[in-house]
Amino acid sequence: MLNFEFQNPTKIIFGKNSISRIGIEIKKRGVTKLLLLYGKNSIFRNGVYDQAVLSLKENGIDFVELGGVKPNPVLSKVEEAVMLCKKEKLDGILAIGGGSVLDSAKAVGAGFYLDDIWSIFDGRRIAEKSLPVFTILTISATGSEMNSGGVITKEDEMKKWPFRAGFESFPKVSIIDPSVQASLPANQTVNGAIDALSHIFEYYFDGAKESEIQDEIAESMMRVIIKHVQILLKEPDNYDSRAQLAWCATMALNGSTAIGRNYGDWASHMLEHSVSAFYDIAHGAGLAIMFPAWMKYNYKHNLKKFARFAEKVFGIYSGADEEKAINGIEELIKLYKKFQAPVSLKEIGVKESDLNKLVENASLRLPLGRLKLMYKNDIEEIFRIAY
Repeated sequence: MLNFEFQNPTKIIFGKNSISRIGIEIKKRGVTKLLLLYGKNSIFRNGVYDQAVLSLKENGIDFVELGGVKPNPVLSKVEEAVMLCKKEKLDGILAIGGGSVLDSAKAVGAGFYLDDIWSIFDGRRIAEKSLPVFTILTISATGSEMNSGGVITKEDEMKKWPFRAGFESFPKVSIIDPSVQASLPANQTVNGAIDALSHIFEYYFDGAKESEIQDEIAESMMRVIIKHVQILLKEPDNYDSRAQLAWCATMALNGSTAIGRNYGDWASHMLEHSVSAFYDIAHGAGLAIMFPAWMKYNYKHNLKKFARFAEKVFGIYSGADEEKAINGIEELIKLYKKFQAPVSLKEIGVKESDLNKLVENASLRLPLGRLKLMYKNDIEEIFRIAY
């Protein structure tokens, strides 16, 4: 196991009827007037907006609203929100929604102190300061409720890139009430689960040695996610399954499975970002296509781990390591098909003639990955496999 330091400052409040506590938590931290940031209409239909606003008013917290954050969030909305925060002299942000809203809130919080927001995306600097961010989660997927990062698209250049942020960009408090997710459409539950699985995979397959406890934790989370998604597709209002999935999604990217590893591979995410930048599909749906393709291309570089994955997650014990590894990847693809997620680029309308633009976009920042450093020719092969 590699040397590590681990600290996560986000306070999680988890469970039924927990949204009403948000005002108290914000007031404790001295915020008096905040930006209430959200996406579209779902928070009005599921009652989350009303609960949150009531709690803010009961605790004397003023707010200015801004809606319209897209499922694949864009830089122009972040810049609009930053301008609003400065104009209204706001001292905090409450994000209500899924990962897109939460990622946007963190970018806004950091952008409040920057002249050039994009500088934290293109690697020129790390965001060291931020307005305090609070979150109420309405879909479990990205894990953004308990980490400091995020992904935003620069529309004019079609760059869907992550930003670099420090300790201050962690949400101060995140509320997760799994019961509000019961009304989610089945495809959103599936996309969220695939997103969470993919976060676990990024660390699990990054080539780190002697990481037994992290492997065991990761494998148990994979099995739990797979089990409870299947229950939720039949029983969408099953609270216990919602809770299991929600906490796994949070744990998948709060740093706990990254300890002692090589910081994750993340090539699959960068490849998917190019797909969803152009085709505006859900991140989880894109990962259902791109991650198995990455696996098929790279499994020989970590053969024992892929064989272990097949054993521990899908119960495949027969055959040599290579046979088990291949069969494990195929079982994952079968599972995604069972979830009615796309497993090829053709399924989402990508034409073969479009592959070159995806390859070029994904090759803007090279090399990608950690298990195997990947360059343009590698990226092209993976897109061919995914097609």
